[in-house]
Amino acid sequence: MLDQIKIRRALLSVHDKTGLIDLARALQKRGVEIISTGGTARVLEEAGLAVRTVSDLTGFPEILGGRVKTLHPHVHAALLAKREDGAQMQQLEELGLTPIDLVVVNLYPFEATIAKAGCTRADALENIDIGGPCMIRAAAKNHPGVAVLTDPGQYPAFLEQFEALDGCTSLALREGWATAAFDRTSRYDAAIHAWLRAAPVQEDVTPRFSQTLDLHLSKIQELRYGENPHQAAAFYAEAGGMAFGEQLHGKELSYNNILDIHSAIGLAAEFPEPAVVIVKHNNPCGAAIGNDLLEAWEKALATDPVSAYGGIVALNRPLTREDLAEKLAGLFLEVVVAPEFAPGVLALLRGKKNLRLIRWPGFQITSGMRDVRKVFGGFLVQTADIEPVDSAAYRVVSRRAPTEIERLALLFGWRIAKWVKSNAIIFAAPDRTIGIGAGQMSRVDSSRLAAMKARNAGLEVRGTAAASDAFFPFRDGLDVLAEAGATAVIEPGGSVRDEEVIAAADEHNMALIFTGMRHFRH
Repeated sequence: MLDQIKIRRALLSVHDKTGLIDLARALQKRGVEIISTGGTARVLEEAGLAVRTVSDLTGFPEILGGRVKTLHPHVHAALLAKREDGAQMQQLEELGLTPIDLVVVNLYPFEATIAKAGCTRADALENIDIGGPCMIRAAAKNHPGVAVLTDPGQYPAFLEQFEALDGCTSLALREGWATAAFDRTSRYDAAIHAWLRAAPVQEDVTPRFSQTLDLHLSKIQELRYGENPHQAAAFYAEAGGMAFGEQLHGKELSYNNILDIHSAIGLAAEFPEPAVVIVKHNNPCGAAIGNDLLEAWEKALATDPVSAYGGIVALNRPLTREDLAEKLAGLFLEVVVAPEFAPGVLALLRGKKNLRLIRWPGFQITSGMRDVRKVFGGFLVQTADIEPVDSAAYRVVSRRAPTEIERLALLFGWRIAKWVKSNAIIFAAPDRTIGIGAGQMSRVDSSRLAAMKARNAGLEVRGTAAASDAFFPFRDGLDVLAEAGATAVIEPGGSVRDEEVIAAADEHNMALIFTGMRHFRH
C-alpha cells in the first residue's frame, strides 16, 4: 500500500460551490487535469479554468435532465482500480482509461430541502443524489489510491498537504477523508430513510419498527455538564431533523434546559389558540390560552408563580408586545422560546444577560416521531405520544353529561396531562391550569398535591374539571377530587373497578368521561 499518491486527475462535481474556484486553481497550477459535470463545469469554465466534461470522458451525454451523468464504467473503473494491482492497471490501459486520483463531491441538499416549509414529495425526491454517493463510496473504498473530499471545510487541509508534498496526498489523510465520506453517505441515507418512513405515499406498508435501529446523529454542541455537574454531556441532532431552532441570546443551553424546552414546545404546540406554557424540572407548572399572549401569560403564571421562578417559557405565537416582554424580563427565567421575536422585544429581552432566547419557527411537532431512550443493555423505542386530541372517541359514562364549560375544561386538562410526569392529575378551567399534581407514586397523592398547589396559589378549585393521565384503580381518587371541588373528570378508563369509579362519580353528581387512551409519561 502506497503512502503518497500523486494527483494527476481530479473529478469535481459539487452542489455547494464554496471554495471551489480556489481549489481548482491550485490543482490546475500543478498540472492536474480537471474533469467535471453540469453546473460545476460551467462555474469553472466561467472562472477561466480548463475543464474536461464527464460526457467527453465517457463518450456518453448527460441524460434524463442530468439524472444520469457519472454512472458509467469509465468513471467508476478509474476510481476503483487498485493502484498496486498490476493486472488491474494493465486492464485500464487496454481500455484506454486513466485513473482518477481525487474526487471532490458534495451532495444534493436533501436535508435542507425537506426542512423547508411547503416541501413537496417531488421536491424531496428530486434532491436525492444517486451519482454523488456512488462516486464518494467508490473513492472512499479505494482510498489507498484515491483521495475523496465531501465538504468544503476539508479543502484547507487538503491544499496544505497538496502543496507540502508536491502534489501528493498521504495515506493517513486519505483514510481520514474516507471515514468522513462514509459518515456523510450514511447520514444522507438515514435522512432519506427517516423521511420516507414519515411520509408514505398512501397507506403505510412499511413495518412500524425496522429490524435494526440505526441512530445517525450529528453533534450540535458539547454541554457544560449533564443533569448534574459531575456528569459530562453533549447534544446531538437526528439526520434530517431540526435541532432547537436558533439561539438569539443568552448563555449556552444546558442539558436540563434542552429537556425542558422539548416539553414546553410540545405542550404549547397542542393548542391552536394563543398559548403560554411554563415548565420547571420537565413538568408544566402553568399553562393557559387567551385572546392574546399577554392574557395567556398572566393566567399561566397564576397557576404556580413560585415554581415559575427559573422556569422555561414557551409561546406558540411570535412575541411582539413589549409590555409582555417587560413582564418576562421582570421574572428570573432560564429560557424563552417563541416562533419569532419582534426587534423591539428582542432588544428589551437582551437586557437580561443570561436569559436564553430561542427562535423556533413553525412551532409544529412532526407526526410519527420516535421516542428513543437508553437503558442498561439497549434502547427502548416507541412512537411519540403527540397525536392530536380526538374527542369524538370519548364516552360519557356517568349519568350526567358535562356542561359545555366543563367539556372545554376537560379537553384543556387532558392536553396538559399528556405532558405531566405520572402519576398526573390536573385541575383545569376551559382556558388555564388551576392545580397540577405530578410525579407521585399514588394517584390519590397527586390529586391532593394538585389541590394543595391550587390553594397555595390562591386559586379556586371548586367548579373545575380534573384530568387524570391513567385510570383510577379505586374510587378513592374520585372522592378526593370531589372533595376538592371538581365537578367533572376525564380519564382513560379500563380499570377492573371502573363500575365503582362510575358509581362514585354519580354519587358526587360529577360528569365522567372515558377517553380509552392513557398518557403515562415516565
